[in-house]
Amino acid sequence: MARSMKAVVLAAGSCDQTRNLLMRQLGNSTVVEQSLASVTAVIPQSDVVIVVDAHDDSIPKLLGDSWTYVRQNVQAGTGDAVRCARFQLDGFEGDVLVAYADTPMVKASSLRGLIWKHHLKESQFSLLTAMVDDPGDYGRILRDDQARIVEIVEASDLSTQTSAIVEVNVGAYVIDSSILIPRLDEMAAIGEHRLTELAERLIAEGNPVASYAILDVDEVQGINTDEELKRAEDIVLKRLFEPSHALESHEIFFGTGGWRAKIGEGFTLHNVRRLCQAIANQVTRTGTESKGVVIGGDRRFLSAESVRVAAEVFAGNNILTRVLRGDVPTPLVTFAAPHTGSQYSLVFTASHNPPQWNGLKVFRADGSLPLNDETDAFQDEANSLRNADVVTIDYGTAMNSGLITEIDLTNAYVEAIETQIDIPKMRAAKPLRVLIDPMYGTSQLTLGLVLSDARVRAEFIHAPHNPLFGGKSPAPDAAALTTLIDMVKNQGTYDLGLATDGDSDRIGIVDETGRYVSTNELLVLIYWYLHEMRGEQGGVVRNLSTTHLIDRLADHFGEPHVEVPVGFKYITAGMAQINAVLGGESSGGLTIRGWILGKDGIFACALVCEMLAVTGKKLSVLLDEVFAITGRATQIETGIPATPDMKVEIPRRITESQPTTIAGIPVVTIDTYDGFKITLDNGSWVLLRFSGTEPILRMIAEAADEVHAQELIDWVHDYAGA
Repeated sequence: MARSMKAVVLAAGSCDQTRNLLMRQLGNSTVVEQSLASVTAVIPQSDVVIVVDAHDDSIPKLLGDSWTYVRQNVQAGTGDAVRCARFQLDGFEGDVLVAYADTPMVKASSLRGLIWKHHLKESQFSLLTAMVDDPGDYGRILRDDQARIVEIVEASDLSTQTSAIVEVNVGAYVIDSSILIPRLDEMAAIGEHRLTELAERLIAEGNPVASYAILDVDEVQGINTDEELKRAEDIVLKRLFEPSHALESHEIFFGTGGWRAKIGEGFTLHNVRRLCQAIANQVTRTGTESKGVVIGGDRRFLSAESVRVAAEVFAGNNILTRVLRGDVPTPLVTFAAPHTGSQYSLVFTASHNPPQWNGLKVFRADGSLPLNDETDAFQDEANSLRNADVVTIDYGTAMNSGLITEIDLTNAYVEAIETQIDIPKMRAAKPLRVLIDPMYGTSQLTLGLVLSDARVRAEFIHAPHNPLFGGKSPAPDAAALTTLIDMVKNQGTYDLGLATDGDSDRIGIVDETGRYVSTNELLVLIYWYLHEMRGEQGGVVRNLSTTHLIDRLADHFGEPHVEVPVGFKYITAGMAQINAVLGGESSGGLTIRGWILGKDGIFACALVCEMLAVTGKKLSVLLDEVFAITGRATQIETGIPATPDMKVEIPRRITESQPTTIAGIPVVTIDTYDGFKITLDNGSWVLLRFSGTEPILRMIAEAADEVHAQELIDWVHDYAGA
């Protein structure tokens, strides 16, 4: 910005009650800290002066000695409060932002807009305004027929005519320092002490007052009562879920499946560098630079470029960096960390998200996903870094020095899978013919090699490199696999249809009749196969959205079963606790004991083929046999776009009004550790959960049949007001 800036934040309050409210908790900090965070996002803390009450030390005690404070002896108006900072402003040539400590909802972007408008209009005085339905005690903005501000009417001076005006003075100003203190001194001499009175004097003298309009009315929320504080708490929660939140702050955020963001918004090479620097810092702290990292990418836009710049960051930090050649499946990258002895492996992918997304998954030395405390540390440090904090080195220079090496682990990964799959039995069995849809993703090379070695006749569709994924999200669900389903059904020559998602860690299955087989059904069947045909024991782990039929089968076998939150890191952690033979989730991910600590669609496809070859039975026949043990269940899942308001209101509604029966069936438990899961005493259940990877509210119900499952879905729609 062209002119120098300082800020004065008014925090003296009008009474003990308002000062106490400034100290109240709001989100992860206090009211005053929230307000100051917006100010310091546009003006350095060293140039901020805080005006506090002469007899109140609570704010300096809370904030500490790193801030500049001045004392206001008498509550004589906003102008008088600014005059208390005269010595801190003495000799300063520039503009002064005046903000209030009790308006924490005003965003940094609005203050930035006000400052720019002030400079571009070359104004002496500028203010924030907003259009609100209920102006309350805010001053009103009067304009002439050319939209120029002609008067600011205080709420106490409203007439019948002006009370109908809905444009308000929000309470943030930018004022030319050359007039600020001198004019306030003149006004004080005649008993005028408000900043708005200074604006009116300038208008009367023919000096236009500029304004910047806030469009988000949530910003117009002062904190002067407990009720206003409660409304502000809701706004803070809602903002955390706004899609624009990460865009405005350029923040990196890890969900249940790593970091994902839209390309060109949150996913930028700048953010890739910052995140890799944070991970590199952790490698350096732990002294594992020589163990190094492995980096790969899928077929999405910017994946190849991200691999390159990530390698430059790690090499720039003197960390041994192995780059996987070409596009690679995520399970191969999961495998790569323990195989190479690396501290971390990283893959640039957004998994099954739409093509305009990309992201990063990080795996630890053992191939497991980092838990929340680790990813929180990565994202917090990355978000604190500037461009200048990132250390990089040219890729070619690092290659020549040996810090970057390019490797191919395809054969090693395939050979490792083949130690887990019974290749000899598959070769000895009647040859299978399968049709595979990799959804334009990354599985065809590795999966093709495994199945070829097992003498499976595999044909691929949708195999070319297409970062738009044919115009669909590369998620292997029934709606996206219509071509695969139709070909298996109509040609009648395939034993099986297989699919993997965009980064190959999820699986989709179509039986020999062309019926889509849900992962819920598949997990029950694979557990049966591992136990009955392979003789493996140890129980199962599933997430809370996955079928309870697998629990029934575990009870039948006399083995443990564990439910965990959504996120495959919880699956593998649960498997370690009970030494489970299988872990899986309804969305298409699974792994078995002895294989990698992550979901693997390529391995899962090979295991299903082994099961058909070894049993010599059709998939539909095997399912009937297993359901004869467990009984059947129907699961229905639906989802709607999740708005920030919903993320605040729905948890409150469910918490304040817990049901005791649904459709006449008593409620047994209500679990809230990951969304809201309600279990009934007939074994049916319903789950309401906000996705950790997409802006969607998911509603899932499982019951004995489709009619009762739909009743649960209808109930949860109505109950949640969705």
